[in-house]
Amino acid sequence: MPNRRAPVKALVIGSLNMDLVIRTARIPLPGENLFGEDFRMIPGGKGANQAVALARLGGRATMAGRVGGDVFGEALISNLAKEGIDISRVSKDEEASTGVALIMVEGSGQNSILIASGANGRFSTSDVESLEVVIASSDVVLLQLEIPMPTVERAVAIASRHGIKTILDAGPAQKCPEGVLTGVDIVSPNEHEAGVILGTSVSDVDAAREAARRFTSLGVKNVVIKLGERGALVANSKISEHIPAIKVDAVDATAAGDAFTAALAVAYAGGMSLIEAARYANFAGALAVTRFGAQPSMPTTDELWRFIRSRGGAGWPK
Repeated sequence: MPNRRAPVKALVIGSLNMDLVIRTARIPLPGENLFGEDFRMIPGGKGANQAVALARLGGRATMAGRVGGDVFGEALISNLAKEGIDISRVSKDEEASTGVALIMVEGSGQNSILIASGANGRFSTSDVESLEVVIASSDVVLLQLEIPMPTVERAVAIASRHGIKTILDAGPAQKCPEGVLTGVDIVSPNEHEAGVILGTSVSDVDAAREAARRFTSLGVKNVVIKLGERGALVANSKISEHIPAIKVDAVDATAAGDAFTAALAVAYAGGMSLIEAARYANFAGALAVTRFGAQPSMPTTDELWRFIRSRGGAGWPK
């Protein structure tokens, strides 16, 4: 990473969920009952996952979002505080439950996730407007789609007005207003999310290149498509580069994309080029896949650089 006089100041505006996770040999078919191997409750939510990853990767992370007035909400806030994250912008909603994600993890590491948004769905445009001073003083703002789209739109508009870098992790998969896509600095969907946004199928690297071309033709500044076991595709109006996957023994793919996005944010806001930042993020996502659970799988800076060097990246300047 390039040397900075101060850590990257990152604001994450997004979701906080309690993940209810069951390991299973395979995902049940419709109408089928299976016995799982074990059950765990693990702090999650795309926003909170990215805040934890940012903090572990050396960023000064602030989390903005909403939890319910229940034990899950207390546990999620407490966990973020233990990670050194500024939680002053996380509010409690006594009229809603905390967001919950039901996750089934197969032996291969792949997963299926069902989300009940709870308080996340009540994080409003007025909540974002109260963050304007925090947004304006940040180096980068991270957004996802587990909060209402109008809230995301308002956050993008405020950040744009202040010239602050923004990254949209475009998941879960849904259509996005063109103003959101063109307003952020980097749009980073996975292949399924890219397909839903564009109304097409993104099943391989060539299809990802075409999807990236379509994104840039819409006016998207930079796009980084996460391709899982096929790596990532980085593109803008001047470049299009495929970054091969890092081969690992997968344990759990949950939140690997969040590790990727957080590493991308720290590296890009810290001065790396888009391609170098995506390379760094690619290693972070790969390392996260080797661990079970969402936030527990987020790597630290030292862990990530050891992993990079172990895969032949020793000559990459730190």
